[in-house]
Amino acid sequence: MIPHESAVGRAFKRDPEQAPTEDVRERVLELEAQGEWIVHRVPDDVVLLDTKYGRKKKIPLRHTWHHKSCGQCGHIPGYSTSIFWLHRKLGLDYDDPRDQTSCTAWNYYASATSNSAAQAAVAVRNFAAAYQTGYYPIIHCGTSYGHYKEVREELLRHPELRKEVREIMAKLGKPLVMPEEIVHYSEWVYAIRNELAVRKVLDLSTITVTVHPACHYYKLVQEDAIYDPDIYGGQRTAVVTGVATALGAKVADYSTWFDCCGFGFRHILVQRDFSRSFAVQRKINVMREEANPDVTLTHDTGCVTTLDKSQFAAKAHEQFAGKPDVPVMSEAQFAALALGAHPYRVAQLHWHAADYRPLLEKMGIDWQARWAEFEADLERLRRGEVQYLTWDEVDAGPGPAPVLKPFETARGVAVVVAEEGRKA
Repeated sequence: MIPHESAVGRAFKRDPEQAPTEDVRERVLELEAQGEWIVHRVPDDVVLLDTKYGRKKKIPLRHTWHHKSCGQCGHIPGYSTSIFWLHRKLGLDYDDPRDQTSCTAWNYYASATSNSAAQAAVAVRNFAAAYQTGYYPIIHCGTSYGHYKEVREELLRHPELRKEVREIMAKLGKPLVMPEEIVHYSEWVYAIRNELAVRKVLDLSTITVTVHPACHYYKLVQEDAIYDPDIYGGQRTAVVTGVATALGAKVADYSTWFDCCGFGFRHILVQRDFSRSFAVQRKINVMREEANPDVTLTHDTGCVTTLDKSQFAAKAHEQFAGKPDVPVMSEAQFAALALGAHPYRVAQLHWHAADYRPLLEKMGIDWQARWAEFEADLERLRRGEVQYLTWDEVDAGPGPAPVLKPFETARGVAVVVAEEGRKA
């Protein structure tokens, strides 16, 4: 258990019957029964996790359709690659779709120049695309995840909006679909954390981690986020912290954990200097002074980007001159490294701005040798010998099926998974 002074003497009792919000999933199923839409059911192989108010959330283990993040693909591609690498290492099949569109959260949160029907139609089109493949959607970006949950709320409460979106879908030749659960990738990583722990090849006991919980994951539609009484007494979302501790790292606390990373969405567009200053002064510098971490882990596109790439700006100020960088990455990248993933072929840390090399050295990774291998890959590409690197070349062929039978939820409730050796 990870203690925290604010949790001492307090008990947050989870009782779904006393939850201050309704369980919207019940209404989702009611609307299906009324013929309003199709509900995309979660596949059979699931882990049941506790949400903030004690309701159970189904997290699919395999047969997942990955709604990628525009910011991850454009700025931190090792984020998505690490998620896929973990699926392959555990022998869990997935779909990396080519017909996914970006979400509309940039417009929704930053400029508000669109309209409700357009916002909802983009979300539903992606849900329908997943449904038509038979694979279940998992969302990589915390902002897309939060935005889609708010879209679900709007569609639940406004029949006229459902009618507009249904007409748009008809023109696209797609049905009106709503997933049974809206699932974030970090919930999947948390669900398999014990599987990752038995497969790790690095000793992380000397690694100190600070965690930035992403606002758009647990502050938007907060009752849907995952919590665990063994993580800060259930006072904070459990997903990233639970993964780090399962891998054997030490999680250190700091006073501004609740603060935004600085991205703020509109701020990053119109007040970028404010975002950079906030990221450094309210987050990175506080972590450095109070916890002295080897790495900061988070689980959203904007958070990784802002906390990582804002640190260069502070170097121009005397008060921060000479202070070491704090490397920032997703918990998926950190987990992949712990399981032996290549830091450049898979985690692609060369896209990150803060100096990550001291971390790799402390983890026992020879970054110089790995960089030489990566440069050799680039030379092969330049000579036209290959067009791209395959999964086999980056050591991510299908691994063994999950070895822990059954999987366990955060509170020890067992659920059955597919038979060992099932083909991915």
